[in-house]
This record gives sequence, C-alpha cells and structure tokens, in this order.
Amino acid sequence: MALSFLKAEKQKTAADLENVQKAVKEIIKKVKAEGNAGLAYYQKKFDSHTPGSFRVTPEVAAKAKESLPGEVVEELDFAIEQVTAFAQAQKDCFSSLETEIQPGMKMGHRVIPVDACGCYIPAGRYPCLTAAVMSIAPAKVAGVKRIVAVSPPGAMGEIHPGILYTIHALGCNEIYCMGGAQAIAAMAYGTETIKPVDLIVGPGNQFVAEAKRQVYGRVGIDFIAGPSEVLVIADESAKADWVAADLLAQAEHDPNARACLVTTSRALAEEAMGQIELQLKERSTEEVARASWVDNGIVALVDTIEEAVEYTNKYAPEHLEIHTAAPRKVLNGCRHYGSAFLGEDTAEVYADKIAGPNHTLPTSGVARYSGGLWVGMYMKVQTHMETDREASIKLARYSEIQGKFEGMDAHRYAAAIRLKDYLKE
Repeated sequence: MALSFLKAEKQKTAADLENVQKAVKEIIKKVKAEGNAGLAYYQKKFDSHTPGSFRVTPEVAAKAKESLPGEVVEELDFAIEQVTAFAQAQKDCFSSLETEIQPGMKMGHRVIPVDACGCYIPAGRYPCLTAAVMSIAPAKVAGVKRIVAVSPPGAMGEIHPGILYTIHALGCNEIYCMGGAQAIAAMAYGTETIKPVDLIVGPGNQFVAEAKRQVYGRVGIDFIAGPSEVLVIADESAKADWVAADLLAQAEHDPNARACLVTTSRALAEEAMGQIELQLKERSTEEVARASWVDNGIVALVDTIEEAVEYTNKYAPEHLEIHTAAPRKVLNGCRHYGSAFLGEDTAEVYADKIAGPNHTLPTSGVARYSGGLWVGMYMKVQTHMETDREASIKLARYSEIQGKFEGMDAHRYAAAIRLKDYLKE
C-alpha cells in the first residue's frame, strides 16, 4: 500500500497507561473497602464537592426542566423519540426461538434482559446532554427492570440540569450524583447507598474506561469507550472546510481525542489542514481541540480509495465518515468501524446529538471485534433443549463414545446410565 503522512500522531508511552492503571486500581480498592466514605473522599478530591447524599430524588430531578430553555427541552425530547424508535427497530430484528433439529430434539433460545444496568453519563469538560438517552433508552426498550444513572457533579455540586432532565424524562428514578472511576467501582461492588448492578455501559475519560476494564468480570461492560475518534475517507470531490469542521468536532471532545483524514487527494489534504488552522482560531474550544489535533491528528495520503479502505480497516475507527463520490460503494469494503456516516451531508455530529443511532461506540481498535452500544447489549441469548426418549438414546450413545475416548469417565457414565435403564424397559 502506497501510504504517506502529511501529519502523524505522537506516540503514547507505556508509562502513560501504567500511571492510569495504577491510579484506578487504588480508587477501586478504596471504594470497595470503604463504600460511601471512599466515594466522598474522591468526590471531594476530584470535584471539590462533599455531598450530603449521592442519591438524587425524583422531585429534584423533575425540577431540572425549569432551568432549561424551551428549545433545548424540545431537542432532547426529539432525541429520546429518535433513539427509542431506532432501539425498538433493532429489537424487532431478533426474538426467542425453538426448533426441532432432529426428530425428538428440540432446541431454542430465549432473549432475556439483564436485571440491572448502570449507565455512566459523562459531564466533565462539557455536559453531554444526550449521553443519557443513548444508554437509558435502549435499556428501557430491552426491558431492564432496574436502571441506575450516574453523572458527576458540576461546579455547583449538582448534576447538570440538561442531563438530569433527560434522565428523568426517560423514566429513570435511581439517579446518583457521582463520577469518575469511583462511580464505576460503586456500581460494580455496591456501597451503603447503591446496590451493585449486573452491567455497566456508557463512555467516559481514560480513568472511567480503565475502571470499566478493571471491574469487568465482576460485572459485564459494553466495551472500552473513549477517548473519541473519527476517521474521514475523502476523495477530490470532498469539501475541505466541511472535512476540517468534522475533524475538529471530535478533537474538541478531549485532548486525547483522535481525528484522522485519509485521502487520495494531496490538494484536498493540504486545504483541509489549512482550514483546520483557520477554524481553530474561531472556536471557543480552541485550547482543547488544538491539543488534540497537534498530538493525535493524522493526515494520510493514499493512491486509491481501495488503499484508504485498507487503512481504515486497520485503524478500526469509532466514527467513520465517507466524503466521496460513491460513499455506499466505499462502505461495502469497510469492515471495522463503530458507526458510519455516508456522504458529506451526513455529519457525524448528528448522531452525537439527536439522530438515533447510538453514539456510545468502540474506540482504540475495539471495532475489530465489537459494534457499538445497542439494545442487544442489555439482553442475553440463553439456550435450552429438550429431548424425547428416542433422541436421548441417540445422543447418549455418541456422548458415551466421546466421554470414553476423552477419559472423562463421569461424563461417559451420565450417558451410559440412561442407556442402561432404557434397555431394561
């Protein structure tokens, strides 16, 4: 593959990751051992806030609407409608089943929601208003009985009203004002205030992501999400200013966010880089977006769109935008991505905010083996079987043969005892 870089990202050191892992391990250990006291310690340390109670009552949550502009409430209600409808459409694609594989051998599966899930709703650098929609709405569609929402306190020591309104509007009444790795630990192990959950979902910073990694096994997780990333495939037909705007939209999430342009056009690449410099100066989030772009931004040149697709599949981006003359044709070759956005009219920010597809997506190459958060993430496909006497005889004979060959004598006998009794009848 003919590949060259007009801009490459800086390489991260192993020490960076080790420092995060060590810090998170200590946080989890303290919260696990001390419960609410451990939570309060880290809430004061990281958020400069000591809560009287972590629990947010439904009455307080209901009042959040009063402090929001009408148009914000309108768009949040629209987002709830969109995400819920898409989650329901996804759920409708699968169901429980039972079939007779051979005479007398019935096999099937049931689709059962988890009992309790914890939804982490980030609100660090910016309040991500629809993050609650993305995690709670599909949980409700799936039929999860207990949904826990946690979100960190803002400057006033309370959950941002836009986030709180959204949680309440979704009908979630178990709400906690807590954030960071300590909130993940609390949901995984429980405290005096919060009972542990079975599944934790939602994006967060590197400490939240690492905490999810460390509690996995004690609870299920969706996947490791964050920091955010976008890859744009573009040909000479692309609009450089639009490409630049979409790259910076992800860069402003976090100094560790990654934005990548891979293109067949040097002219487009150079113009887009120039546009990035111009647009950065106009953004109120320039400091964060510039740090992200300088450290993690990539501009790659390839000879053909096929090479761009090959590079994309190796990168496995969270968000994939395709700014080419035939975006659907390009998509056909792409196998590894969290969510794709076809054509320059389809801005990724639409899905980040309100469109309907979930914005909680795999990052850091996880798209090679996992998709994004969806209604199926909250549901378990659990198999069952039932055999009649004739089918049992056939299966017992084969199982006895295999158990004997493997040397697993108790397995062999569990089959053989049935054959023995059947022959008596």
